[in-house]
Amino acid sequence: MKPRFAHWARIGLYLLVIAIQSAAPASAAPYAAYVIDARSGEVLHARNADTRLHPASLTKMMTLYIAFQAVEHGELTMDTLITVDKAAAAEPPSKLGLRAGQRIKLRYLIRAAAVKSANDAATQIGIAIAGSPDAFAARMTRTAAAMGMNSTTFKNAHGLTQNGHLSTARDMAMLGRHLFYDYPEYYNLFSRISTDAGLREVSNTNRRFLKAYKGADGIKTGYTRAAGFNLVASAERGGKRIIAAMFGGRSTAQRNAKVAELLDLGFQRAPRYAKVHRPGKPAYGPGLVGAIVANAVRAPERSPLPTLRPIPGTEPPEEMLVAMAATIEQTVSAVETTAVPGPDGLPVTAAAATPIPRPASLTADLRGKGDAVETRVVVERLSTSGDRHWGINVGRYGSRYKAERVLLQTALTELGTLGTALRKVQHSARGFDANFVGMTQSAADLACRRLTTRNIACTTLGPT
Repeated sequence: MKPRFAHWARIGLYLLVIAIQSAAPASAAPYAAYVIDARSGEVLHARNADTRLHPASLTKMMTLYIAFQAVEHGELTMDTLITVDKAAAAEPPSKLGLRAGQRIKLRYLIRAAAVKSANDAATQIGIAIAGSPDAFAARMTRTAAAMGMNSTTFKNAHGLTQNGHLSTARDMAMLGRHLFYDYPEYYNLFSRISTDAGLREVSNTNRRFLKAYKGADGIKTGYTRAAGFNLVASAERGGKRIIAAMFGGRSTAQRNAKVAELLDLGFQRAPRYAKVHRPGKPAYGPGLVGAIVANAVRAPERSPLPTLRPIPGTEPPEEMLVAMAATIEQTVSAVETTAVPGPDGLPVTAAAATPIPRPASLTADLRGKGDAVETRVVVERLSTSGDRHWGINVGRYGSRYKAERVLLQTALTELGTLGTALRKVQHSARGFDANFVGMTQSAADLACRRLTTRNIACTTLGPT
């Protein structure tokens, strides 16, 4: 009896171990799904949609969204040359193979992150925009909150498992919808089977699904041991567009098959005709933006007021200087707090339409001081007389709004050399040139050298 009992005990223990091993992946990567009609945002199916799980490389959807946002608002351009940071080069696979110190254009980093899901490229995008991985992760979380992704917290730009780095199927489907509607000019990236990523040609991690499912044109895969096999997919058939998000697949094949079922379900349940309700773009402003460009010095919260130039033989009374400073201070406050609709319909900080009235104390001073005060000249714009015929160009943009914004951001970044230059947008058939003018040759050369060291494209403009 004892040998037989020992035999059956060993078999029972063996079966128990198998059962535990089989159950382990399910507990590590719970299943969740969310399906929406992309046109209206209507929910067509949901299961565990609000369970916070590991998103894996679905994270890169937000990394790419912020990259597109940064390009749109002139923080940098697709052709900005970025110096690879050692932190990005050290990321584990999947990776493009970046080496610390080498330079690569932003467009290639974006392609590698979108198509190959390269962790080194994603990390470098974050460093280039925000200055550090942590600062970029904070911006990712703020942008998610502005979109209504209330259950998402990002800790890195690539999606490798990290404590607190969590999202939901609902939030990721919402992010996929924003990518489609907010940046349609870049959406084709997600449907490329392969692409040139600068260092080499890379293949799409989602190529099997793109080839197998009719109408599929994106968006992003993700896998880690903790997350399982994740996918956010978008497809269009017969005028309908469906977005499905799935977490916790057991394999690539099983995940693809399940997402195909979810998309089929969405096409069956979605009405033939639906009014398109585009999601509103998240707010863009100081609360959401990281550093202006890679390695840039952060802009001060408020520019220092210029020192008045005294006229020989006259010294303005102290009370007049106080009143004038108060007037300027009120104007600065009005500029910072007044919002007007921008070109895309979002509020944009701008100067108040009605100028702030001069303080009564200053008016009284001006009336009572006679010619000595009235001969004072206030210089509002820098003269280009003398040797100040030089300038610099910091890029060409598709709209006056973008060019003016880049000029302002650049001026704040390099106050030491651009603080007295005149910002000027030059319009031509080719676009809107963002120029600083009214500079000496030496000042223009110095400004360009300093901007170049911060990876800001710059060209010196000679006398005209």
